[in-house]
Amino acid sequence: MPFIKIYIHFVWTTKNFSPLLNGKTLREKVKSHILENCINKGIHVDQLAVQKEHCHCLISLGKEQTTSKLMQLIKGESAFWINKENLIPTRFEWQDEYFGVSVSESHLPKVRAYIQNQDEHHRKKTFGEEYENFILKCGFSKMK
Repeated sequence: MPFIKIYIHFVWTTKNFSPLLNGKTLREKVKSHILENCINKGIHVDQLAVQKEHCHCLISLGKEQTTSKLMQLIKGESAFWINKENLIPTRFEWQDEYFGVSVSESHLPKVRAYIQNQDEHHRKKTFGEEYENFILKCGFSKMK
């Protein structure tokens, strides 16, 4: 039996960074749905924050899970559900790209707190500023 403990901090955005998930009630509905979907698909979500134009998610990777499959299951299913439920007046899509960064055991408390405090964080820093910071810190190229 394999023993695996791999945490990944994912960040993904709405198509064209459009602020479509406005309002706390809508974001909570989307968050609840994503969490329920993940439980049903055997995806262990440690933390999840849904913002108006992006999501942060800390996932413990399972032994047979890949990052691309996880994102397909989470993003694809949630976009389908948002559209099926007509939760916003336009067609909803997530951006194809996403960030995924491994998190060491010693940094888990800090990452958890960061994800839990997204509302407060974005009162001080815009998503654009956070995005720039994230890609510079992690050495990524910008999403298109």
